[in-house]
Amino acid sequence: MAEMAHSSAAASQLGRVELGFAEEAPAWRLRSEQFPSKVGGRPAWLGAAGLPKPDALSCPRCGRPLAFLLQVYAPLPGRADAFHRSLFLFCCREPPCCSGLRVFRNQLPRKNEFYSYDPPSENPPAEAGESLHLQLKSGAHLCRVCGCLGPKACSRCHQAHYCSKEHQTLDWRLGHKQACTQLVSDNLDHTFPDHNFLFPEFEIVIETEDEILPEVVDKDDDSEIIGSMGETLEEELDSMARHESREDQVFQNFKTQIALEPEQILRYGRGIEPIWISGENIPQEKDIPNCPCGTKRIFEFQVMPQLLNYLKADRLGKSVDWGVLAVFTCAENCSLGTGYTEEFVWKQDIPETP
Repeated sequence: MAEMAHSSAAASQLGRVELGFAEEAPAWRLRSEQFPSKVGGRPAWLGAAGLPKPDALSCPRCGRPLAFLLQVYAPLPGRADAFHRSLFLFCCREPPCCSGLRVFRNQLPRKNEFYSYDPPSENPPAEAGESLHLQLKSGAHLCRVCGCLGPKACSRCHQAHYCSKEHQTLDWRLGHKQACTQLVSDNLDHTFPDHNFLFPEFEIVIETEDEILPEVVDKDDDSEIIGSMGETLEEELDSMARHESREDQVFQNFKTQIALEPEQILRYGRGIEPIWISGENIPQEKDIPNCPCGTKRIFEFQVMPQLLNYLKADRLGKSVDWGVLAVFTCAENCSLGTGYTEEFVWKQDIPETP
């Protein structure tokens, strides 16, 4: 929600981190007008105009449509043009690829053509059921399978819209073939087969990471321990340090950090340093491309491997997988019209032999 995300930005400026946790929530809380942070399902698009086109949401490696993974609502205090601001992350879940990633940013001023000036109600709306509408206020139609921009329409009923031939074929095979002729004069938004393409849907609930202070050790006891262990302890520690590789240190730091809150699926902190799961494949400054406006990108949030436990994505053969997904966004948070600006995501895999 808006208040939650504003606290996130303020906390990150103090060097603190916001942690995200996956929780079940009623469908109405995950709709666009509630400004949700969420995992899975269809995207709850922020701005209803300028959505990413299908070619922008195709896997950069295999070319097939990407699946919506999650979105984070993260407005920037003090920026009137980013009173509402969300980041949308997509991934390829089609084996044997399962590796393409893309992330988009969208933002709106408080006064805009899509939402009320006032905060959303905390109470469920009168029509708080499971109904789904695949046409936005801008008039844009959404794909029946994935909920992304659907410029292609069924030539028979003209009601079913799709992002791609792949998703039209999938929907046709799973029931639209039988339903199509009956729905020429009906509203198609009612009926949705399970296409087994979307990830399970959860709300992302945000909490501030507590500051953990090191345990205080009594000085007399400490001296006594060192005195009794003497040179043996010192030699042992030196030996351990020599044999402990940077890879081990990075992985141990990662484990120590997440052990405090093992269920965390996301860490948010604009402008801070991410925590990496491995000493390998850590991006250098040159690896993170500048924003199209020319400004450098900075770290904003990372997706943790614990999220994989919620996705039910395991298949025979290859499935979606990662150690860390780190998202970098324009440091100036440039405003490029009302559309969606592509940002940058870096994938780091889980080390095979930590």
